[in-house]
Amino acid sequence: MTLLVGGARSGKSTIGQRLAAAAAGGQQVVVVVTADPSFADEGSADPEMVDRIRAHRADRPTAWATVEAPIDLARALTDAGPTVLVDCVTVWLSNLMLGGADDIELAGAVDVVATACAARAGATIVITNDVGSGIVPMEALSRRFRDAHGRMNQRLAAVADRSFLVVAGRLLELRDPIDHLPELTGIML
Repeated sequence: MTLLVGGARSGKSTIGQRLAAAAAGGQQVVVVVTADPSFADEGSADPEMVDRIRAHRADRPTAWATVEAPIDLARALTDAGPTVLVDCVTVWLSNLMLGGADDIELAGAVDVVATACAARAGATIVITNDVGSGIVPMEALSRRFRDAHGRMNQRLAAVADRSFLVVAGRLLELRDPIDHLPELTGIML
């Protein structure tokens, strides 16, 4: 699995699509989307989200399959073909929270998804946001989301073969310092 972490409009989806296309070698890619499909309806209460979904759809090759998985992401990962792009687990986590999942249920769901990602034989590219780099939110729900999201990203990074921070459409590899200790001489851990 490859994990792409970055801020809003950092280029995560574009890079994820490029990686998926390269991994698929001309074969079909399954894009697992996590936005609630009701947001894609013209009658949605959030027209900006409708536009975002429309733009993401237009950016993907038409030959790629799309699977909507706003809640059951693990099943979508298990059922998908050899090359999968998940866009994105941030929205998936918010769907679970807004659906009433408590912190224990969130951690369990994240663990199931991480296990499903690790078990896949094919290429799996997972997109997630970096939501913890700013100030501590004032609202309890926002703090809860930020904390759960940070734990989710750590769990996914732990099972990823490679993790990258995406900034301005460029990749910075995130490496586990313990795995590269010989290269990091002089740093006390």
